[in-house]
Amino acid sequence: MRLPVITGFGGINPAGRLSFHHGYKRLVIDAMSAAEQDSTFKSLASLMGVDNPGDPVSRRYIRENTLIRRIDVFDPEKVFVQSAAKLHPAVDGGLLTFVLKKRQLPNVIPDGWQLESMDDSTVRVSVAGEMDALFPDFRVSKVSSAGQLPKGFNPGELYQSRNHPRGLQLAVYGASDALRSTGISIERMKEVVPPDQIAVYSSSAMGQLDSEGYGALFQNPMCGKRPSSKNVPLGLCEMPGDFVNAYVFGSAGGTGGMIGACATYLYNVRVGVEEIRSGRKRLVIVGNSEAPVVPEVIEGYRTMGALAEDEKLMALDNSPVPDYRRACRPFSSNTGFTVAESAVYTVIMDDELALQLGARILGSVGGVYVNADGYKKSIPGPGIGNFITMGKAMGMARAILGEKSLRERTQMHAHGTGTQQNRVTESHVLNEMAKAFGIKRWPVSAIKSYVGHSMAPAGGDQLAAVLGTWEYGWLPGIKTVDHIAKDVYDSNLHFPMEHLQIDPQELEGGFINSKGFGGNNATGFFVSPGKTEKMLTQRWGEKHMHSWRKRNEAVETKAADYNERADGGDFPPIYQLGESVVESADLTIDGGEIRIPGFGKSVDLNIANPYEDMTGKKR
Repeated sequence: MRLPVITGFGGINPAGRLSFHHGYKRLVIDAMSAAEQDSTFKSLASLMGVDNPGDPVSRRYIRENTLIRRIDVFDPEKVFVQSAAKLHPAVDGGLLTFVLKKRQLPNVIPDGWQLESMDDSTVRVSVAGEMDALFPDFRVSKVSSAGQLPKGFNPGELYQSRNHPRGLQLAVYGASDALRSTGISIERMKEVVPPDQIAVYSSSAMGQLDSEGYGALFQNPMCGKRPSSKNVPLGLCEMPGDFVNAYVFGSAGGTGGMIGACATYLYNVRVGVEEIRSGRKRLVIVGNSEAPVVPEVIEGYRTMGALAEDEKLMALDNSPVPDYRRACRPFSSNTGFTVAESAVYTVIMDDELALQLGARILGSVGGVYVNADGYKKSIPGPGIGNFITMGKAMGMARAILGEKSLRERTQMHAHGTGTQQNRVTESHVLNEMAKAFGIKRWPVSAIKSYVGHSMAPAGGDQLAAVLGTWEYGWLPGIKTVDHIAKDVYDSNLHFPMEHLQIDPQELEGGFINSKGFGGNNATGFFVSPGKTEKMLTQRWGEKHMHSWRKRNEAVETKAADYNERADGGDFPPIYQLGESVVESADLTIDGGEIRIPGFGKSVDLNIANPYEDMTGKKR
């Protein structure tokens, strides 16, 4: 069976650019060395348009305008709404009279309206009795904290975004960052991998809901405007993947996007991993993008009772002002989750291809497991599925690493939303599974306390922290809390409230847990780069690994060059609109293959008959 190797990783979230661990280092910035702090502040400064990243004032600005903070992508003090009213004549028995342009008259004249033409363009309207009306109005949002991209970073300004919804802008940037982080050009990948053995699995969980997507589709008619021709297609949940195919990678291979609410990232990783294991695909780009920091989305979750409202935060702290930075408090006294925006993409190759290309080895995927809850009392309520996903993932880890390493050399990155229900139910699952596998004090991190809950890419935000811990040895502490709640199950768990130092050489695996709305449970087990190299050496031998290391030198150099350029502010995303387009006339087709310009290998049409025992016919 082929091993799915992580060869590139990137994107953008409230902590910054994810490639080369910059986003991770923002989480644990105070534990980093001076040199690593310098590189992280430099990276963030380039994104945010900040000069002098070494200056204390600039660094304070960068700290305050990253991670969870007060909403600045819209004004929470002035959220547009329309207030319903009934208008009555000023005099009993009189008429309500007003003047309109004829072109502003409704197509269907309401009952009770009397029209009198004043001139060619104007009409007087008289209404007997009352009339319904909507007045433009504004309200103050009861939730004013969110995980937002670093202030000043606008992905739409980096390419010809042409009114793309923000979620698609993030997808273009995130996929570009991940691909460039590999140190291998797209052309080189296409040269060695047949078109049909490449795949992109990407989506959003909610679709694009801002004013360039579904937001305008549903709101514009209610506001006297018309939807545009782009609102429907650009709002589709699978559109992040479509954009990566059409404008970033130019893939003609497999495509699709699994949707599993907050577990969506792991759902897509699972599909990609199974495709690589089976041999159907050799190169897979997996990721998600979501931009839900939209007033209507926030209000919708608030009315569900799911979000950390300002007044409830103030009550928790007995304070006259909300602590926006500490809005998300997993496994402690808390009041709800915090909406966030993010785009996370991962480049995964089979082990043979990774070695052939001299690819970077950031880790590998041991397994991803998905289970539903069975019959439920309610759609949002938790159930039994997460016990199964955790058990299967831990069973796989035990099989790969062994009992001792599972118990002593793994870390858990919890879903950790910051809701009262999550702190009880997820801690119960983790604690019971730790008991079952003999883990006495399992380190558990919850990085939503820093970046918030980005819905579809949330598992990718967690993976960024896993990869960073393997590189630098710091497990992000849950620093937004000062205690663990009494109803949290933690007899076999350790929830560090400060960054926990772990020797990276002692880490062999990491777990990511996701609990999605509706019973969409997923748990992923990931293998550290050191352990992955040992596995590859076991399979391929030291001579083969020596050849890989020689090829890897040039790849690492190119990857580092991209990182340096990006840190210097040179980070335009890959966006090829109308470039290198292949038409049907460009194809070379016969009964055995299809050759596509831009790809070094053909699509093989000589397909084996999987039902030979039924048909008696061979290929």
